[in-house]
Amino acid sequence: MEFLEFWSQMTANPLLFIAVVLTLGVILVNGWTDAPNAIATCVVTRCMPPKAAILMAAVFNFLGVFVMTQISNKVAVTITSMVDFGNEASKETIIIVLCAAMLAIVIWATLAWLFGIPTSESHALIAGLTGGAMALTGFDAIVWSEWSKVLIGIVISVVLGFGFAWLIGKLVTMICYDMNRPKTEPFFKGAQITGAAAMAFMHGAQDGQKFMGIILLCVFTLQDSGASMASFDIPTWLMIVCSLVMAAGTAIGGKKIIKSVGMDMVKLEKYQGFSADIASAISLVFCSVFGLPVSTTHVKTTSIMGVGAVKRISAINFGVVKEMVMTWILTFPGCGLLAFLVTKLFLLIFN
Repeated sequence: MEFLEFWSQMTANPLLFIAVVLTLGVILVNGWTDAPNAIATCVVTRCMPPKAAILMAAVFNFLGVFVMTQISNKVAVTITSMVDFGNEASKETIIIVLCAAMLAIVIWATLAWLFGIPTSESHALIAGLTGGAMALTGFDAIVWSEWSKVLIGIVISVVLGFGFAWLIGKLVTMICYDMNRPKTEPFFKGAQITGAAAMAFMHGAQDGQKFMGIILLCVFTLQDSGASMASFDIPTWLMIVCSLVMAAGTAIGGKKIIKSVGMDMVKLEKYQGFSADIASAISLVFCSVFGLPVSTTHVKTTSIMGVGAVKRISAINFGVVKEMVMTWILTFPGCGLLAFLVTKLFLLIFN
């Protein structure tokens, strides 16, 4: 789809326009609550200044979306197939539900950001879509075959993130045990920048696909082409727009999350930041290839816990970890309920 064609559809349909603007709002919020995880370790270990790290994140977020979409669009397809709006719902009603879900996600994520907690926008998106659809068709809205991928992804991503980080951190510690630490600093500085770039790349591959999938779902809903969602190609201009919006969000409010993830949970050194970034990137590659929509926040934070555990378990600030875990647990019911209520209100007013 060309940009001018997309723009003409938006201007011709106010509901579509609002839905796209709200989805871009969610991407902006993702930029200040989720994307900073990719560069948090790189910034707090002073390998890169924040502005340079944000610019790097924007570039590699775009590259992640672009390259991974050429390989597989399974993540986007999974997200858009998780709920069933029913056969009786009109196109306009479905768009209203999507608008309500996106607004609920923005509210939920903003509240988490105010407390400096790196909530998962991936899980908020899943919860918001599900809650909105349930307001329309009840429990029949849940497509369990697709939802199971989310549940599997939660377990796999946490295990892989912690396990790979511990293993890589342990190997690095053993290999560099007798080395002069100051002499290793330049290597690990460059290695950590590379690791942060890889994390930003995989953040785009995962989260970029999810949110662009919602925009395409809005367009697909209003068309009568009879094509399946899986046949839609994500246009390059949309990848660029979403990457820029995400980067703007990181620039606006990323510092709180960078502090929570990179400083408060574990006091990181450069070799630990490198180990956490590489472990996170490997875990996200695995999940993306198999089409599992996982949380980059979960992967990165559990990876940081993994490298902290190499030194000693007490190196992990479990007070911060407890806050994060509680937010993760509450995201599904909390954001889902919020989306359910906002959707009911929107349907009452606009339908």
